[in-house]
Formats: sequence, structure tokens, C-alpha cells
Amino acid sequence: MTRPRLVLGSASPRRAEILRQIGLPPDDIRPPEIDETPGKGELPTAYVMRMALEKIAVLEPRVGEVVLCADTTVAVGRRILGKPEGEDEARAFLDLLGGRRHQVHTAVTVRDADGVKSRLVTSMVKFKRLSETEIAGYLASDDWKGKAGGYAIQGYAGSFIKNMTGSYSNVVGLSLYDTMQMLKSAGFFKS
Repeated sequence: MTRPRLVLGSASPRRAEILRQIGLPPDDIRPPEIDETPGKGELPTAYVMRMALEKIAVLEPRVGEVVLCADTTVAVGRRILGKPEGEDEARAFLDLLGGRRHQVHTAVTVRDADGVKSRLVTSMVKFKRLSETEIAGYLASDDWKGKAGGYAIQGYAGSFIKNMTGSYSNVVGLSLYDTMQMLKSAGFFKS
């Protein structure tokens, strides 16, 4: 029996790499185009779940396909830190994250002929206090661009992380464990 074709509904190279780590390079990549603006007063967990569900809703699987979508956000309490629009916003995010704990929430959705399944995964991350020199060096690296919260744990900003609990791959953008469980239920990894 052949496995279904895996469609990744994301332009994130990090998510594609995570899937490769578990032996499932996407057969196709179809990034959905949706409005990712948080609603007024929307909580971070509700936001990422809504985003993942909206993404999966616009990607109809073809026969023999399973579609995987996800959304990740960084949150400090009720405040959502999306992808910074510029260096000033990235600096503000780093100032806020420095010396404190924050949450990284990822909603994962899988859609096949049987319907949609979803999971929410949360990891806790604590940054060390950041000096102006560290922030300036990080901003100059451009590693903050296109990253929720303005950082990537697997890059330069990994040196800012004092400790974390939860899934490392979730902070990267896709929990390996949860994704594996969802894909198993969709027909992958059967002997």
C-alpha cells in the first residue's frame, strides 16, 4: 500500500525541513493566501488555531492527498508578537522578550478525505536579559526577518535562550511529535 501524497500548506522552509527530518519531504508545497491579522482582543491560542484552520480550509486535498498546515506565534501574556514589519518593531520585540518568559504556540492541522484534525502545542521559552550591544548585533544579522516574535531558536537568537520547556521543534515551527501522531492517523508510517 502506498502512502498518501503530502501537501505542505506553508512557505516556511523550516517546516519543510522538519518534515524531512521524519522522512516525509513534502510532495507539494502550496502556501495559502489568507489575511493573518489578529482580531481585536484575540488571545494568542485562539489566533493560531484560527489561522491554521483558515489556511487548511482554503487548501482542498486532491484524491490521495493529505494537506498539512500550521501557524506559530510568540506571545507575552495576551500580547501576540507576529513577524516584525521592520527593524524598529523587531527591536521592540527583543526589548520585551529580554529577561522574561514567553510562550510559543503552534496550531497544526491535517486535512484528508475524512476531514480536519487539529492540535495546539505550547512551549515556554525564557530569554536572558539582552544588552543594547546584543540587540544591535542580532538586528544587523537580519535573522529576525520573517520570524514570529522576531527570532528563530535554531539561529543566532538561540544564544539568548536561558531555558525552555516543551517541544524544541514547536519553537522552530512544527512539533515533530504532534505532527507525527497526526500524520499516522492520516495513513502515514503504516507497516
